[in-house]
Amino acid sequence: MSYPNQSLLAICLLAVPSLALTETLGSPPLVVSATRTAQAADETLAPVIIITRDDIERSQAGDVANLLRLHAGLDIGRNGGPGQPVSLFIRGTESNHTLVMIDGVKINPGTIGGAALHNITPEMIERIEIVKGPRSALYGSEAIGGVINIITRPGEAARQWQVTAGGGSFGTRQAGAAMNLHNESLRAGVALHHLSTDGFSPITAAKIDRGHDNTTMKAYLGRQWGGVDVEASHWQASGRTEYLTFDYVTLGYNPADEDFTNSVSAVKVSASPATRWTSTLHLSNARDDLDQNQVPDFSHTSRNTLDWQNDLQLTDRQLVTAGITLTREDTEALVYGSGFDQTTDVNAAYLQDDITLDRHHVLAAVRHTDHENFGGHDSWDLEYGYALDDATRLTAAVGTGFRAPDSTDRFGYGGNTLLRPERSRNIEVGMKRALGEQQNAYLNVFHNTITDLIDYFDPDGWLGSLPGQNENIAKARIRGVEVGHHWRSGPYTGRVEVIAQQPRNETTGEPLPRRAEHSLTAALAYQGVRCGAGIDVVAQDERKDTAYSTAINAGYGIVNLNASYALGKAWRLSGKVENLFDKSYALADGYNTAERSFFVELRYSGSL
Repeated sequence: MSYPNQSLLAICLLAVPSLALTETLGSPPLVVSATRTAQAADETLAPVIIITRDDIERSQAGDVANLLRLHAGLDIGRNGGPGQPVSLFIRGTESNHTLVMIDGVKINPGTIGGAALHNITPEMIERIEIVKGPRSALYGSEAIGGVINIITRPGEAARQWQVTAGGGSFGTRQAGAAMNLHNESLRAGVALHHLSTDGFSPITAAKIDRGHDNTTMKAYLGRQWGGVDVEASHWQASGRTEYLTFDYVTLGYNPADEDFTNSVSAVKVSASPATRWTSTLHLSNARDDLDQNQVPDFSHTSRNTLDWQNDLQLTDRQLVTAGITLTREDTEALVYGSGFDQTTDVNAAYLQDDITLDRHHVLAAVRHTDHENFGGHDSWDLEYGYALDDATRLTAAVGTGFRAPDSTDRFGYGGNTLLRPERSRNIEVGMKRALGEQQNAYLNVFHNTITDLIDYFDPDGWLGSLPGQNENIAKARIRGVEVGHHWRSGPYTGRVEVIAQQPRNETTGEPLPRRAEHSLTAALAYQGVRCGAGIDVVAQDERKDTAYSTAINAGYGIVNLNASYALGKAWRLSGKVENLFDKSYALADGYNTAERSFFVELRYSGSL
């Protein structure tokens, strides 16, 4: 078996032993999404990325998509500027093969699988956990390429309040405020943020700027009664996005706009009925609503979920996690004259065993899903880690994933009620190495095969007499290698991440669209007592635009700069320059990306 860019891999492996610095990286952040239980990031067997609050404030990204693209292997396709639709491809998988959660609650709409990443403002985020590879054994449908769990703010400070205000290019204005109060038994918080921008023309063939407004709020209230902890929370993003539609009569573009609401409401109850037993009941409702204002089209999803998770610490070296998930999803849509109104029940049971024995670490997980429309479906995951010494660990994993067709696949344009779930099997091996206390490196080699891919089949062309429809006719194979290096020296931190992959449609032999075969991301940051500065670099090679055209999106490289300065104990001024060298590039053929742009922000933090 051969893998792309083997010479690049060899260079990275040869370079790993020679790196040495003197300061520590600090304690690794805890990650919950990989195993459903708290675990240090450097102890997880699955490849993970943690985007911390410090990373978010340093990048000053406008939305979650701009944060994710700063890491290799997370490809972004974007149809224009702020608020315009975004597609995310993790390790070359489809855009609807990534499960996205807000505080552990799935937000992928049931009408069309990709989550609305363009509507999630980073100002409301404490950290982001990204797990690469299938996680259907723990989370069910959509988790073929990976899982993204967005943990919202406010944070854990006992008594704090904060206000922010800023603005910049494209007529962008933003302001926000947050407050949280904690004591020994009670915690409460509320945050509000508003973003408004005039934007720019999303279409290269038009000169009409289109704006975006987004108001996001988060509120929570929690209390402990003895050994029982209860918390209620609500997160919501709502607003309006302007875009352009093509007029086939005038052969020009007309302004249009749509209203959106994305929200998660949840109640979480945790208790310890016994010394080694923790039980958590999570009740949630997730909504994804989109309403067009010039035409009657709309798409609505409402999903109610009950998740009951039990963690049993059988011994100091063995943790068993077992639970059930009950879901009822209501979807309703009208798009281009095709409409539907569906209710779907999906129930599941999952079991995971996490065992550590001396130098060996084994994790096995299995899930049975009972889908109202597709019957029973089993998925599983098996991972193994072996510590060669205190600094080096080898890992190997094999796991399966699946995606149940959504309501649009079955009842929308080209809908087919006989579709089968898409299925995957991923095999990978890896190495993690700590290079002293101040830096680490990793290597992962993966091979993912996806069968029964859903594609639109048009036997007679779109002007022909025979209608087309969605069918399970495609097969994909994605293989690749990724390497990375993270380090810290005093006030300096840095990272370099590289991925070389071959995302291929095995049915047609063509590359999968909008996924680069080679990507590099790098970051260097300085944080002193009063001032900080950083640089982010993103570089990708060319990508095929769509499966239905010959257009190629050229390779590109962009550089972003950021800086901050503490004006006192409570005030901080921040600024950034995006696309420093004003590169013209495309993430989707025919759609604009941002030219060089500037933003500044003033933040005040105080104690109550």
